[in-house]
Amino acid sequence: MLNKSEVKYIQSLSQKKFRDEEGVYLVEGPKIVGEALVAPQLGIRKVYALKEWLELNEELCKNIDCEVVADFELEKISQLKTPNQVLAIVALPGVEHFTFEKDQPGLMLDGIQDPGNLGTIIRIADWFGVNQVICSKDCADAYNPKVVQSTMGSIFRVKLLYTDLENWMDGYKDVAFYGAALDGNPLKNIAAISNGLVVIGNESKGIRPEVMNRVTQKITIEKRGAAESLNAAVATGIILSHLR
Repeated sequence: MLNKSEVKYIQSLSQKKFRDEEGVYLVEGPKIVGEALVAPQLGIRKVYALKEWLELNEELCKNIDCEVVADFELEKISQLKTPNQVLAIVALPGVEHFTFEKDQPGLMLDGIQDPGNLGTIIRIADWFGVNQVICSKDCADAYNPKVVQSTMGSIFRVKLLYTDLENWMDGYKDVAFYGAALDGNPLKNIAAISNGLVVIGNESKGIRPEVMNRVTQKITIEKRGAAESLNAAVATGIILSHLR
């Protein structure tokens, strides 16, 4: 049976402060934990699961510290409204795991603050084979449980870096930055993107002027109807479909 201190520790990992202090985050549910167990070089600290899940996944868990928990215990430690069989504590990747590849396309996110949007964007990036995402420091935390769930496992395949965007861009003046903007060049008029970074701005304010001033080219998704704007994740998907 889980003791009170262990329950309190796991519950504390819902907060960024404690995730950063401990260097770990939470992953929940059979699908995402299953992907975590087969992800290369992913440090899984511990798995808490119902007996039936562990029996079905005995082979995957043979070298992992696992503990059987009862339904009511899983409810105590889960961040989900409806706990789903298994929860894992996973090591946060360090900044040393991020190496920018200039010859590959990537994403730059400026102020994406909605956890669901960020998780969906990471999932979309993974779908299109984009594995490098650079985030402004005011983006939602990618290891927030809501973001992790929204990625559906893509969090394990996409490299993330949180940094000051202006300073980072100034250090890569030879890299093309494509800024999504309402007054940009329609996608149909530009060559398919094979490298460089697609910059997506805040859900309501767009890309900050300081970042937009460093953009190489403004691009836009041509509008035919009357909608004022597109959801940031939807716009990301449409633009990334233009990759070569």
